[in-house]
Amino acid sequence: MSRGGKLSGFPEYLPAERNVELAVLDHLRRVFELHGFANVETRAVETIEQLTRKGEIDKEVYVLRRLQAAEDGADAGMGLHFDLTVPFARYVVENAGKLVFPFRRYQIQKVWRGERPQQGRFREFTQADIDIVGEGTLPFHFDVEVARVMAEALSGLPVPELTLQVSNRKVLEGFYLGLGLTDPTAVMQVIDKLDKLPGERIVELLLELGLEEPQARQCLALAEIRSADTSFVERVRGLGVEHPMLDEGLDELAAVLGAGAEVEGVTVMADLRIARGLDYYTGTVFETRMAGYESLGSICSGGRYDELAGDGKRTYPGVGISLGVSRLLAPLLADGMTSTRSVPSAVLVALADEDARAAGDAVAQRLRARGIPTEVAASAQKFGKQIRYAERRGIPFVWFPPAEPDGEHTVKDIRSGDQEPADPDAWTPPATDLRPQVVTPEGDRT
Repeated sequence: MSRGGKLSGFPEYLPAERNVELAVLDHLRRVFELHGFANVETRAVETIEQLTRKGEIDKEVYVLRRLQAAEDGADAGMGLHFDLTVPFARYVVENAGKLVFPFRRYQIQKVWRGERPQQGRFREFTQADIDIVGEGTLPFHFDVEVARVMAEALSGLPVPELTLQVSNRKVLEGFYLGLGLTDPTAVMQVIDKLDKLPGERIVELLLELGLEEPQARQCLALAEIRSADTSFVERVRGLGVEHPMLDEGLDELAAVLGAGAEVEGVTVMADLRIARGLDYYTGTVFETRMAGYESLGSICSGGRYDELAGDGKRTYPGVGISLGVSRLLAPLLADGMTSTRSVPSAVLVALADEDARAAGDAVAQRLRARGIPTEVAASAQKFGKQIRYAERRGIPFVWFPPAEPDGEHTVKDIRSGDQEPADPDAWTPPATDLRPQVVTPEGDRT
């Protein structure tokens, strides 16, 4: 096979890096399943109509020409999904009669987006989503639960400090309506740019929308409010704007923040500049930043959507959050995050000669039967070379079967040099050696 060049935006990991990704995915699965979320996987392909029906990023959709041609001239068109929320909405509508609501789902899958590759942005990447969807209605307490579950999942990741930023579009829309503004959505779309543009530029853009300068200044003042406790409520009240929707949004946001504060290891913060650009969000909204990597933007985002899924007769409101696993890991891997070994094997069974291979295979099977990843030496070289082979692969233990049928098995920790007798039906490595461990750029193991 000829050597091909790398394709920009399509990451491929070496085995030690892939072990890091697998550790993250396994952790996420454990947390989501502990909270009762069922796993689903949707097809990679959706119709163009489905992908763009909410006015999303149609220019970034990868269109599949061959599948489109196979539709016998039908003008449906098909493309690869660019997120997991839109396919999930379709999945809920199509399977509503077979699902039990409220339906709790997690989904970890590849998605494709035809945008210009840059730091933290790819054309093919992995996302991990959780959603809770109701039939007709979905009580607000599920917003609180989704925030708490994702905060718990984030808190256990081997990454720098994460801040889950929470806002509520009812707060923003109610505030804008209280100011007498007639197009709250347009104002939100401007405010959502505050992390990329200076405040004065935001004011200029708001004036271009037709706001009076005092109104624009009030909008900016609201967007600059953030706190890690419920003190934001009084700060918003202090701006002197009143509206029933504002009151409802403040109560909801305070409830989400209170629940998130119970989770150690991640900061949950009210941040009223967060609006989320997609117009299907209707209440709680989330974004997440990673300390030291703020230039990546949000690596985990989502919110409440009341009308994304429906069949014309019924609606299926939901709330969910999506974690960009590839965006999260890419800069950390580039900075040296790795795993303790490139293979899952914890033990290498050494061979005195090729005639001993059958006996070595039998020992390996006894270890594997108890859940210990084991491989047998590729060739019966000198023991020193077999040990160096294990070192290169990061395998911590080398097993030496007895030379005689009634002899003694021994196992060697090649890091310390300690060698001791061992029973293949009883010996177990330390828990930290059973599976590859993540090594952070600072050298810490998790």
